[in-house]
Order: sequence, then C-alpha cells, then structure tokens
Amino acid sequence: MSDPAFDFAPVGLALLEHRVIKRCNQQFADTFGGSCAELTELPIAALYPSPEDYLRIGARLQMPEARSGVYHDERIMRRTSGALFWCRVRGRSISHEQPFQTGVWSFADLSDERPVVSLTPREREVAILTCRGLSAKEIGLQLDLSYRTVETHRARLLDKFGARKLPELVAKLSGMPL
Repeated sequence: MSDPAFDFAPVGLALLEHRVIKRCNQQFADTFGGSCAELTELPIAALYPSPEDYLRIGARLQMPEARSGVYHDERIMRRTSGALFWCRVRGRSISHEQPFQTGVWSFADLSDERPVVSLTPREREVAILTCRGLSAKEIGLQLDLSYRTVETHRARLLDKFGARKLPELVAKLSGMPL
C-alpha cells in the first residue's frame, strides 16, 4: 500500500504495533540506517540507547498524563550502526486504553543542532527535565532524588557541555543559539 504523504514526508515516520515497526518511510530508514525492508518487523527497542531507556519511555507512556494518546519528547536514540543521536519524537496512538497497540510516530534527527555528549542515563533524565523547565526540586520529586543530587547532576552537565550557567546549559541542550 503506497501513500505518497507517508512515503515522502520530510520527517521519519513509522507505524508501530506493540512497539514493533510495521512500516516506515525512507526518511526514517535514512535517519536510523538501513532500508525500509530491513527495519520492518524490527522491535523499536533496537533503536534505543539501552534497554533501560526503552523501559523508562514505555513506563512514561503508561502514565495517566500520557493517556491522551499523544506523546512527544526529545531523547537520544541509536542508529543501526550503534551511533547515538538526539531525536525529536512525536507519536499518536489509535487507542487511549492500549497505547502500544498501534501508533504513528515521527522521528526528527537533531544531530546538526545538538551533538551527543556522553551522559549517564540519570544525567540524560535530568537534562531532559531541565529542558522542560522543571526546578531541581521538581526534578528530584519526579526522579525520587534529593535536591542536592539533582544539583550535582546539573553541575556535571554544566561541565560536560562547557556551560557557565543554567540558561546556557538549557540553550546548548535544546540546540538554541546562544
């Protein structure tokens, strides 16, 4: 079944059923590496940086605030070559009750705007929540960490990204010009 709007979209698109790629467009294949045929029937878990990241995002999709059937975030993904890259992910499930049953997802490569810096999974979580504008206390509550531990992770992020202050870090993390 050919659909020019899907096949030639300027962003990577994938149709997932139970978190398995059932169909993707050429931009998705180019972004992740390989052909559409090679990526079809691949569990999406293969394109996450780690099994923990896959499980964490899956758990987030089960939370009440994600029950609208619409989800979006920016995260690190993995190409079939193993290279990591920042990606803007947006998805819509056809079922609010079963978010993994069938959904359409878009994946936009942010590599040109945001280089990957080696981060621990916890630093990635703190970085993502910092970009969403959460305070250290709010991040601590969400991740079950103390305020001081969040501040320690932020200090490491400042160092790794060569930022002097939090607004500069957020700008670098979000690919915004300084």
